[in-house]
Amino acid sequence: MLTPQLNQSPSASPTLVPLSKPSSQGNGEIAVLPVQSAPALQKSPGIAQAGLASSKIKAVASPSAIEKSLSIKAVVTVKPNTGGLFSDIGISGGLDKVTDLVGKTLLLELVSAELDPKTGQEKGTINGYVRKTNHNEEEVTYECKFEVEEEFGEVGAIFVENEHHKEMYLKDIVLDGFVDGPLSITCNSWVHSKFDNPQKRVFFTNKCYLPTETPSGLRRLRGEELAILRGNGQGERKSYDRIYDYDVYNDLGNPDSGMDKKRSVLGGKELLYPRRCRTGRPRCTTDPQSESRSGSIYVPRDEQFSTIKSLTFSAKTVYSVLHALVPSLETAIVDADLGFPFFTAIDQLFNEGINLPPLQKHGFVKDLFPRLVKTVTDAYQAVLRFETPETMERNRFFWFSDEEFARQTLAGINPYAIELVTEWPLRSKLDPTIYGPPESAITIDIIEREIKGFMTFDEAIKKKKLFMLDYHDLFLPYVNKVRQLKGTTLYGSRTLFFLTPNETLKLLAIELTRPPTNDGKPQWKQVFTPFCHSTSMWLWRLAKAHVLAHDSGYHQLVSHWLRTHCATEPYIIAANRQLSVMHPIYKLLHPHFRYTMEINALARGYLVNGDGIIESTFSPGKYSMELCAVAYDKLWQFDLQGLPNDLISRGLAVEDPTAPHGLKLAIEDYPFANDGLLLWDTIKEWVTDYVNHYYPDLSRIASDQELQSWWTEIRTVGHGDKKDSPGWPDLKTPPDLIHIITTIVWVTSGHHAAVNFGQYTYGGYFPNRPTIARTKMPVEDPTEEELKIFWDKPEVTLLTCFPSQIQATKVMAILDVLSNHSPDEEYLGQDPEPAWKEEPVINAAFERFNGRLKELAGIIDARNNDQRFKNRNGAGIVPYELLKPFSEPGVTGKGVPYSISI
Repeated sequence: MLTPQLNQSPSASPTLVPLSKPSSQGNGEIAVLPVQSAPALQKSPGIAQAGLASSKIKAVASPSAIEKSLSIKAVVTVKPNTGGLFSDIGISGGLDKVTDLVGKTLLLELVSAELDPKTGQEKGTINGYVRKTNHNEEEVTYECKFEVEEEFGEVGAIFVENEHHKEMYLKDIVLDGFVDGPLSITCNSWVHSKFDNPQKRVFFTNKCYLPTETPSGLRRLRGEELAILRGNGQGERKSYDRIYDYDVYNDLGNPDSGMDKKRSVLGGKELLYPRRCRTGRPRCTTDPQSESRSGSIYVPRDEQFSTIKSLTFSAKTVYSVLHALVPSLETAIVDADLGFPFFTAIDQLFNEGINLPPLQKHGFVKDLFPRLVKTVTDAYQAVLRFETPETMERNRFFWFSDEEFARQTLAGINPYAIELVTEWPLRSKLDPTIYGPPESAITIDIIEREIKGFMTFDEAIKKKKLFMLDYHDLFLPYVNKVRQLKGTTLYGSRTLFFLTPNETLKLLAIELTRPPTNDGKPQWKQVFTPFCHSTSMWLWRLAKAHVLAHDSGYHQLVSHWLRTHCATEPYIIAANRQLSVMHPIYKLLHPHFRYTMEINALARGYLVNGDGIIESTFSPGKYSMELCAVAYDKLWQFDLQGLPNDLISRGLAVEDPTAPHGLKLAIEDYPFANDGLLLWDTIKEWVTDYVNHYYPDLSRIASDQELQSWWTEIRTVGHGDKKDSPGWPDLKTPPDLIHIITTIVWVTSGHHAAVNFGQYTYGGYFPNRPTIARTKMPVEDPTEEELKIFWDKPEVTLLTCFPSQIQATKVMAILDVLSNHSPDEEYLGQDPEPAWKEEPVINAAFERFNGRLKELAGIIDARNNDQRFKNRNGAGIVPYELLKPFSEPGVTGKGVPYSISI
């Protein structure tokens, strides 16, 4: 085998110097480029280069080499992408083939971990080109050999320069031949072509170091790598960039295509909001406050969905649904306002399906979505036929019952909304001069009539038996705005429940409120209860449909998008800007951040954007994201994102040192809370073991400048609009850090899993969770025609209120994909990170973590089989498995991934 030329010089260490870097946008940008000193770049005429001479020529070190040296073999593993062997990264390109043939695919430079003890300077690097030795569909390997002198010391990092014209996905580099065994360097990163950016990439070894413990030879590189990731805040980002920076949500609208497409900027004094990743796209011509939109949205290169993953990877599937399946639906269903004429027509979505137009252009759709799209007669004719959700499989009429409505507040996909009634009478906190009388129309008499035989109203309040879904004050300010939109309506709502002796909730009453209107109508409000009379029962069903639409909107905009996806992005940006990849806390958090920025960018492009899926299918319409910002202002604070504090804040638990988890639940059979607290404790034990290993005393927390900068930047920049709000814990002690990290890990894993992976199970049959109520109640200022339809055919009134055919099918297709686990899903605690395995104490702690998660799976199974727990066990009831840690691929209603990757 041919061996590479080696150059080693005391002055050969790459130095980072700022150079002016012109860009296609014409804005001068300062780029930090690694430049070697002249001796290292000179080629000795007496030394042959790899691939250019006979195999008898051996690797030669610099003249200063001493006899004591090790022969080290470097094996570099590169991953091809799914489009074929290196089809997207240029290995098969003509110029790159030549590069491979001459053995100059990648240039590696070994960096010593320590300074030269004689000079106090960085030691020279040892350089070598790798050449391809093997390839298959899974990976390609390259090799080279180094002669490493004894005085070089421990390898601390490797510089990599990609000599190809296209990027490469580097999996890892293994250096074999050291006395202590092979040294593995995990990369899992895209390496740009030197022709795109001459800056070399640096990869550190897997070992963790706090900033003050960084080996002397790596300190400069540690700081400079963070500076590269921060960027300079200027210019439009390029696809290969790795820069993390902040911006407001000013890219949701598209005012250049019409002022009706303009959307409010989220973030700033008017509408408080977390920050997202800066792209640097130009501003709109018609509205300088808005960023222009483009087909692709920048996220740092390693945050993008890896094309090496299979095509079933969830986010790629979402993208395909939005680009192929949804347009096909819009073609098949011409009338956007057309509702379902009968309930049997809804059932046909699961039986007969919808004929799609010819798929010559999108033939891959039926292969990508075998659950949804079935071939009918030939390769180009297909039908969209939905799988029957498990809820429907078990009980076709599940959605009709009040008991199931109530049960889902504790064991459905939005268990974050129900709260204890703590004061009476119920009163709005909104301005009565604008929104009308603040007193609720739900009276003691109404409640006592509904709980008669159980206890009195006073007893129910005293014993904490009354609970509520409260969408009154959050939604009421938007009612008149939303009602100006076509095809939707809105109310403020309150829904009351009573906790029965068997720990199930009894649905008592629904109050719907419309504020005074712009044309002079007074406030309208009415309470609906489940009377045993035809008219009252149909009004009751309609009232439930409105509340379910409210709950669906709150779930998607607040419980799901805001509290997990949106709130997490600043944590990710700050971690990459302030924590070195060598930092133990970075390595702890990294698996919890995988692909979140990319799925968020996809959401900004197609789901939460103007005229996107949310606006076109949910009740608040174009005001959806503005309402989300109001929820952030009024409801979000960091210390309430952890599960125990969340439960306490909603009155669902009180602190009790004698109770399991230190909490006494107000509803003992609360499946989400019961399983969630077990998962929370398991996560906290793992985080505690990890943090205490690296921070055995207080001084290390205070002296860790990277850690302090990370936490400060989250509070003052990423969530800077709320930097002075309550709820931000100090970061002074290991327990402080444990609480902060446990909260973030919970949000990205348990919280997200609880509100995401059951969406098709509970929303796949949309009457159970309609996303929009299109018509007002027939008793609110009714016309004669509305009343006649309601009296003659109340079923038609309900079906007209439900989503239209195109709205329902678009949402069902999206929910099916969002609820799906890909075959390569990475589950919490299933596999350790490479750095964890290399530290014995951490590896042992992870093994305990993994074992406890397996125990949790068994506990959840036992609870689901226990007939005492009526909110998760019973005839036709779907077991509660959303927090069961592991899952097989598909729509399973269980499985807790590390990160928010869908």
